[in-house]
Amino acid sequence: MNEETHLREQELIRELKANSRKAFDDIYRMYARRLLAYCKQYTKSLEDAEEIVQDVFVRLWNNRSRIHQEETLRSLLFTMSKNQLINAYRSRANSPAYEDYVECRAELFAADTHYRVEYEEFLQALRRALHVLPLTQRKVIELTRLQELSNKEAARALSLSEQTVKNQLSLGLKALKKELAKVIMLLGMLLYIN
Repeated sequence: MNEETHLREQELIRELKANSRKAFDDIYRMYARRLLAYCKQYTKSLEDAEEIVQDVFVRLWNNRSRIHQEETLRSLLFTMSKNQLINAYRSRANSPAYEDYVECRAELFAADTHYRVEYEEFLQALRRALHVLPLTQRKVIELTRLQELSNKEAARALSLSEQTVKNQLSLGLKALKKELAKVIMLLGMLLYIN
């Protein structure tokens, strides 16, 4: 997470604690897709995963005044999602799916560290790859892909035309793919050697 995004999230957390619905919506946009993907890999059902993510955000809103996090909500939201996943399986304990619950719970706890390490490695590679890009391309990618602003919003934030944003985004994403492909190829070689 770059410094600007980090500071923005800190600001959103403060605003959320002060009952800002807009801050809540921004936090939702920041995390909902990632949480949905995380939950779906365990539920194997988009509908169940959506329900869990919805519950997580309802709980976040209802408990906003008690949030202790100041820097980021990532670990809190993923922990809440993990607990909701476990609760979903636990509620089915009287069904034949109980064995699945036990297996899922073990898998969640074992995979948690693995995914955290994998995610952090990916973020480090992404940061390095982003810093290879020219400044304008980097800023456009950060705004449109990491902060999920529209091209129009990014153009306004950077004082550029919307077409320039589109062009810089296209060039930046091509260069970023090349940089990340190198990292993925090296990781693949290391895994093959071991």
